[in-house]
Amino acid sequence: MSLRIDAHHHFWQLAARAGHWPPASLEAIYRDFGPADFEPLLEQCGIGGSVLVQSLPDSRDTVALLELAARHSFVRGVVGWADLKAPGAPRQIDALACHPKLKALRPMLQDLADDNWIDDPALRPAVTAMLANGLAFDALVVPRQLPALLAFARRYPALCIVIDHAAKPLIATGQMEPWRTGMAALAELENVHCKLSGLWTEATPEIGVAAFEPYVATLFELFGAGRLLWGSDWPVQRLAAHFGDYAGWLSACEDYCDRYAGAEDKDAVFGGNACRFYRLEE
Repeated sequence: MSLRIDAHHHFWQLAARAGHWPPASLEAIYRDFGPADFEPLLEQCGIGGSVLVQSLPDSRDTVALLELAARHSFVRGVVGWADLKAPGAPRQIDALACHPKLKALRPMLQDLADDNWIDDPALRPAVTAMLANGLAFDALVVPRQLPALLAFARRYPALCIVIDHAAKPLIATGQMEPWRTGMAALAELENVHCKLSGLWTEATPEIGVAAFEPYVATLFELFGAGRLLWGSDWPVQRLAAHFGDYAGWLSACEDYCDRYAGAEDKDAVFGGNACRFYRLEE
């Protein structure tokens, strides 16, 4: 069995997040979260490493995450943030990429007012710098932003792209479209991958677990086991405690893999794909 990787989780300190999500009303995640909280979960579940993902649009936050990663060997890679349209974006990317654990960048597209922000030739200098430094691109999008992401992915076929949380389909209302059509178009591009993560938090407690089946089945149909990366989205996953905990989400996804791909594909979905996509050292 290859190294198992949690391809998507966060750490944060509330003192550094004034005015940013999460609000105090989300009691399950309204506190500091760090390595001491997370590492025991990895050990209990047999996960050998992780990818730490930014959650603030601030390069100082990325530097702090990289410093954490340098002190904790289980963090195999970091997905950071940079102002990709700033005049100095290439220099900023070059500086961040000097850290060996920076593996990708993620603009927080879901929070931007302009759904077409990513479909802009002005991003070319930043993307050129990303490619020169061997960095991938995490796409934090919602279904309405998929057409713009498709245009971006077609413009840069050499850029490795992964869609976070399967683009957050509208599971709570049972809608498949336009999510499915948008994801199908993206899946046709070989440079586009997808994370099997964050789905439980897209539904309400009243919805049974069977409601997730058509969405997960669609992901395996479109991307196959070769382009799906498992991630927990911890500690955000704690908001879905009514469905299960960290181990419960892992177990559910293992069952999905057995049904829609096969036991032989588990190594890829639960680690191999993440190691390849993010260039992680085992």
